[in-house]
Amino acid sequence: MVNGTTGGPVERDVHNDRAEIEAVEHDLLGLAERAGYSKASRFAIRLAFEEAITNAFQHGHRGLDESVPVRVGYEVGPDEVRIWVEDKGKGFRVEDVPDPTLDENLTNPSGRGLMLMKSYMTSVRYNPTGNRVEMVYRRR
Repeated sequence: MVNGTTGGPVERDVHNDRAEIEAVEHDLLGLAERAGYSKASRFAIRLAFEEAITNAFQHGHRGLDESVPVRVGYEVGPDEVRIWVEDKGKGFRVEDVPDPTLDENLTNPSGRGLMLMKSYMTSVRYNPTGNRVEMVYRRR
């Protein structure tokens, strides 16, 4: 298969630059398309990736120099796509994020990205520090 598939993961530092983020996304989705993932599957992968990298820059890097990159990795295999995003921030506790589906939080945007990632991916896990998310999309 192609670079980033079961032959080994792709890892790179990504700056908070739209063109740089889009280039990584384009590579990831291109690998998924060549591996035969459907348009709906690629939509789910793209949405989860965008939420993860947005959270890393907006929340994880809050207060850090804007030139500090996040570390992004991905691997596309025949049965699953693995994505990880790690920021240089202090981390967070996912259980402290308000549930966006509760009535009292419906007008609060906090937690919606995490909910989307969890909805579209097969699994979403955080390291103990809370500054790295690892997501898996399994072919159905």
